Amino acid sequence: MATPERSLVLIKPDGVKRGLVGEILTRIERKGYRIVELEMMTANPEMLADHYEEHQGKEFFPALVEFMSSGPLVAAIVEGDRVIEGIRALTGKTDPTVALPGTIRGDFGRGWGPGVQQNLIHASDSTLSAEREMEIWFGWNRAD
Repeated sequence: MATPERSLVLIKPDGVKRGLVGEILTRIERKGYRIVELEMMTANPEMLADHYEEHQGKEFFPALVEFMSSGPLVAAIVEGDRVIEGIRALTGKTDPTVALPGTIRGDFGRGWGPGVQQNLIHASDSTLSAEREMEIWFGWNRAD
């Protein structure tokens, strides 16, 4: 039997602050995916620099790190068939103002004015990203 695909999911500080952790995790489980690791933590700038390495040097990067380290977040490893594609569909468009109703961002997100996008959730965009991100957040890789 093949190993199920795995993805990193982060419920960002705005999702935790707004009390949406249970709702978001419930949607993931109702979709049929399995949560195999789960931890609430406050991210440090080093983890965030690794996680958002493609954004380093961009104008919004300092504000992004400040937002993501502003309070606790929930990190999860989720597995299932085509989980990366499925979770990203469940999450909705990055901009919560235009995310479709029925998605996490479409149902619970909105614009908060200029600054860093507070869009509740992060989900890996590829198997390569998932492996790198799971290592950053959990010190985990597929061979474990």
